[in-house]
Amino acid sequence: MIALVDCNSFYASCEQVFRPDLINRPVVVLSNNDGCIIAANKEAKALTDIPMFQPIFKIRKLLDANNVTYFSSNYTLYSDMSRRVMDTLMTFSPRVEEYSIDESWVDLACLKIDNYNTIAHTIKNTVHKNTGISVGVGVAKTKSLSKLANKYAKKIPKNNNVYVVDSEQKRQHLLLQLQVKDIWGIGKKHAIRLQNNGIHTALDFANMPVAWVRKEMTVIGERLWRELNNIPCLNLETEPNAKKGIGTAKSFGFKLTDYSLIEEACSYYVAEVADLLRQQQSLASQIEISLQTNQHSAVDRQYRNSIGIQLDTPTDSTVKLTKEALKGLRQIFRPGYRYKKVGVNLTQLVHQKEVQTNLFHNPHKSESSTITNVIDTLNGKFGKNKIKVASVGNRSKEWALIKEHRSPRYTTQWGELMTIGK
Repeated sequence: MIALVDCNSFYASCEQVFRPDLINRPVVVLSNNDGCIIAANKEAKALTDIPMFQPIFKIRKLLDANNVTYFSSNYTLYSDMSRRVMDTLMTFSPRVEEYSIDESWVDLACLKIDNYNTIAHTIKNTVHKNTGISVGVGVAKTKSLSKLANKYAKKIPKNNNVYVVDSEQKRQHLLLQLQVKDIWGIGKKHAIRLQNNGIHTALDFANMPVAWVRKEMTVIGERLWRELNNIPCLNLETEPNAKKGIGTAKSFGFKLTDYSLIEEACSYYVAEVADLLRQQQSLASQIEISLQTNQHSAVDRQYRNSIGIQLDTPTDSTVKLTKEALKGLRQIFRPGYRYKKVGVNLTQLVHQKEVQTNLFHNPHKSESSTITNVIDTLNGKFGKNKIKVASVGNRSKEWALIKEHRSPRYTTQWGELMTIGK
């Protein structure tokens, strides 16, 4: 049996954990640069006048009129709270697949139990006790069924956020209650085609002849069909796969014309992705730099460009990657434009132990792994970017993302710890 544990309104829930005054009140979280609503709790979703993904400047009055509290995205906090949830799940089973920041599959096979309903409620209550985050738990024999069980657990109030598929009767009931579009892995186009063929519920799909499914939806659809019929086809992936590319592209808080500020932002982002590269023990063979204006602006002249730079030998050195990135940035920068975003992407990644070296490459001493390890150790001890390359500069306030409504990073920053009383 496999449990899918999914955090309810995760971003908003993280904010409410440290703001108990907001319990049962509408809360939304904004995108980068406080652009638009990207997450909302159930109280905010119930307000039909407030649509998701709308720019904040268009609906600010509506939010205030409905007493909606809005926060800038605080990914440092959300990531750490996610880790705490995952750590709690690991106390129930050593086999946990972290599917996303707010949901995981938990293998319950190692538990010698008969009553899975009891363990599902125990998981839910323990996560809430340890982290303050409420979760839904769906338990079934396959990953696809547990995903549907989780959805149904949250959909019907009497389920109390838990649903366990431990009998054929409950499997049939679950599939009958959910639409074919609710099935994990069936996209919009497939859902429309299935509905046009008279297949409306998940049970309709599970009862289709497997030959038809294989012909119309290939082996992927057949695998899904088998999962819904209690035949496990999808294994738990407890070890995360190494990323094939690592990148970031963030909008500036302000439109920039000064090349030196764009250079600082680019250098900062290179340091970020290089750190992630080293964490998965990979080296990059190519770095791509992109630069663009605000494509949504009706008054700005438009320009966008990108460049890929092939490295003479794969590297994870922040110094080397920054040097190459700035070479590329200088080539694509054009004066006279107001730029909104710079992007950095590391591609053609190889594992540290599988690199093809270059006989004629003579790395500078600043690129040595010893120096890189020392920098990582110091930054890990004293804080992000305490040690950095000079081109990162110290003017981040002039280009960094706008976060006027960001909550404190309660769990990771000593200076932002919650204080009680005076």
